[in-house]
Amino acid sequence: MLTAVKQASRKIDRVERVGDALYLGSEYGKMRIEPKSASIVRVTYTVCEVFSCGKKPGVIAEELFGDWTYSDETDSDIEVMLPGITLRIRRETGAVRYFTPSGKLLFAEDQEAPLEFEEFEMFRLADVPQKTRVVDTPDGKKELVEDAAKISAGKSYHIRYHFDLGDEAIYGFGQQEKGCASLRGRRLYIHQANRKIAVPFFVSTAGYGLLTDCYSPLIFNDNENGTYIYTESAPESDIYFIAGSMNEVVKGYRFLTGKAALLPRWAFGYVQSKERYETQEQILDTVKRSRELGIGMDCIVLDWISWPDGEWGQKSYDASRFPDPRGMIENLHSDHVHFMISLWPTMDPKAPDHREFADRKLFLPGCTVYDAFKEEARKLYFDQLKKTHFSYGTDAWWCDSSEPFTPEWSHRVRPEENDTYRAFCDEAGLRMPYEYCNAYPFYHALGIYENQRKAMAETGCDKRVVNLTRSAYTGQQRFGTIMWSGDTDASWDTYRDQIAIGLHFCASGLPYWTMDTGAFFVKQGEYWYWNGKYDDTLSDPAYMELYVRWYQYAAFLPVFRAHGTDFDREMWNFTGEFYEALIKANRLRYTLIPYIYSEAGKVWLRDRSLIRWLAFDFADDKRTWEITDQFMFGECLMVCPVTSPMYYGASDEEARNPGFRMVYFPEGCDWYDFYTGEKYSGGSECRVSAKLDEIPLFVREGSLVPIKKPALSTEEQADDVEWKKFSDGEASYDLYEDAGDGYDYEKGQYTITKIVR
Repeated sequence: MLTAVKQASRKIDRVERVGDALYLGSEYGKMRIEPKSASIVRVTYTVCEVFSCGKKPGVIAEELFGDWTYSDETDSDIEVMLPGITLRIRRETGAVRYFTPSGKLLFAEDQEAPLEFEEFEMFRLADVPQKTRVVDTPDGKKELVEDAAKISAGKSYHIRYHFDLGDEAIYGFGQQEKGCASLRGRRLYIHQANRKIAVPFFVSTAGYGLLTDCYSPLIFNDNENGTYIYTESAPESDIYFIAGSMNEVVKGYRFLTGKAALLPRWAFGYVQSKERYETQEQILDTVKRSRELGIGMDCIVLDWISWPDGEWGQKSYDASRFPDPRGMIENLHSDHVHFMISLWPTMDPKAPDHREFADRKLFLPGCTVYDAFKEEARKLYFDQLKKTHFSYGTDAWWCDSSEPFTPEWSHRVRPEENDTYRAFCDEAGLRMPYEYCNAYPFYHALGIYENQRKAMAETGCDKRVVNLTRSAYTGQQRFGTIMWSGDTDASWDTYRDQIAIGLHFCASGLPYWTMDTGAFFVKQGEYWYWNGKYDDTLSDPAYMELYVRWYQYAAFLPVFRAHGTDFDREMWNFTGEFYEALIKANRLRYTLIPYIYSEAGKVWLRDRSLIRWLAFDFADDKRTWEITDQFMFGECLMVCPVTSPMYYGASDEEARNPGFRMVYFPEGCDWYDFYTGEKYSGGSECRVSAKLDEIPLFVREGSLVPIKKPALSTEEQADDVEWKKFSDGEASYDLYEDAGDGYDYEKGQYTITKIVR
């Protein structure tokens, strides 16, 4: 007969305050409670003898908050009381419940067994030649290990953290590939991929947020098998609980992980990109023609293969195609256009840059990806940039493939999500520290940021770091990064998904996000990811209608950018009504630059979010919880993109009312049409105008919106700000202004002017 082995008791039998932390112990493990502010608390749990002292780079708030008390006088609960939150720890199991000071339950761990730990052994590739297979993908050449020679990398734990959710909607966990509103009822695989970005943080309409401070892949599960977060590898459970409204929770996340660096003003203008400009002449001609046609543009992007043939990832130019890069960039600057170039973490063995890294053993094992976890490697990476691109005057970086492993792209048929998750864990975990294999993009971005700022201090140059990068992790907002949704495929479904996934990403505390307007892949290809629906591209009016609607939506993202393959993305390739609609959206973006830059200043100064789910501002209005095609843009504006075809290729249902869409106006205030001033009552749903050249846009009652006349670039706009008033009575706005570039804003060189009309 089998004999049950009795589990260690979870009953708390030791409670002690040491300084500003509370320690609780049981036979099963140890708990540490560390208040970080009046409404933020860290709860760490270990089954080891001592708590881990390993480096955790995402959270930088080290100070503890001392204004709290506790009571352990009852047999049932231990109570910890902060000014903004109360914790009740069940003595029998160590399970925590979180309450408001008035006694409202916010969040509860599973009261019987909130945590499960399973010890396992980690492995890494041995420092010996490995058998690898190289596959070609649109992400470049990828090296896959076969018959890996492995060594032990020590012990770690799989951890499952069980909790209960009530009548609430939750948002965040970075970027998934498919769009939805609340994440309730979902199973999410939180790891890096071409079209996924992992951030282990969510916010709730119930008035709290939860940050899991680990750096390995995770799974969030909320279905018939329970509600939990599964951590792939960590030495202990480490949770930050943040109480407050959803906007306050994001502010709390930034308190813990750092303020979002402010991008320069030009980064909020239009960014022209495609796959790809092949020569210096093409870049200069594109800017010249854009200016002749009156198209606003602040940046042009050089995508991959700027390097000499066969030297993938080399940080220097092919001289036959780019004979004078310094002169090219100076020419762009004279036209008030900035320059961004694509960089890769991989370096072909034929590239001189590769040899420097190889000689100093600064590659991850079994591949040609540089080891961004090492400070020496990060410095060498930027030292190579200083010799070429940085010295030429390059303004911004595009750090592509920053996961940097995407095993799902080596398949012809799309793998199942759980297989993709496991493949990433296996492939990345053998090459990187297993407990940190979601964190590669963080360290890659850190290297660009820290070394550019050092280089600027040495040279006297003072321009803000701008880094468009495909992946991110906790705290990466500190480094001037913009994330995007990867290599998407063209369809109305994909476009609708983009709206929701962008909102989830920004709900995860990182404010700057964009995507490939019109999708990266437009045609139907051989592989699962090359799955566009429009083989005729610009000969197909159905695609041009989709592109116009996508572009209109992009004009209301934190960063306004076009990019993709299969056809040229310059606006003049469109014709007739489509071209006119694109020009109108471009000019609308530039009209709103004073508002957009002011709101971006408040992202830094006041820890705001540029784009937000309606629920962030109207959590008490449950109708907003599931709306995926309307969102807040800054403090005042509600954007309502058109997400179905109306004119070309539309179904009978979609085409029934061409030129109109339904809009819900959240309760709590009245709303005004941005263009006409027509007023709508909060809590109502109305049909509004949405012609091909219109994106419905509404303004909160009581708002002043700063605008300027559109120009060819943000640098060429007039100084005078005009004001649009949306109120029957008094309206006001706090206008943020600074120099528009450089880091003097960090020293207090900015103004906030309250305007009242």
